[in-house]
Amino acid sequence: MRIKRGVGTHKHHKRIIEKTKGYQKTRTNLRKAKEALLKAGQYAYRDRRNKKRERRRFWILKINGALKKHHLSYSRFMHGLTQTHIELDRKILAHLVTVNPETFEKIVRIAQKTLETVK
Repeated sequence: MRIKRGVGTHKHHKRIIEKTKGYQKTRTNLRKAKEALLKAGQYAYRDRRNKKRERRRFWILKINGALKKHHLSYSRFMHGLTQTHIELDRKILAHLVTVNPETFEKIVRIAQKTLETVK
């Protein structure tokens, strides 16, 4: 007696079609759906890493913008922080810029004093 394999195949195909629901044009037919799903997975994998890069760039921009009024560059500020052994990461510093600017200004002043004494 011959075993038919249609049920498993249909289930597999249905799963692929469900995952590509909302994709445009021919990306909903099975062959293109498989390709689209593979490509979507590649983009998702790549962009999970790129997201971290983008956030870090955004934090640096935010800190640098806040330092402009203190006439201090980002690189000098970060050098001043390392000299004073203040170990705050960029995420926290960017958060301080928006939420608690007074604290950020104190940190900037400390970094500036350290830079002046090192000269």
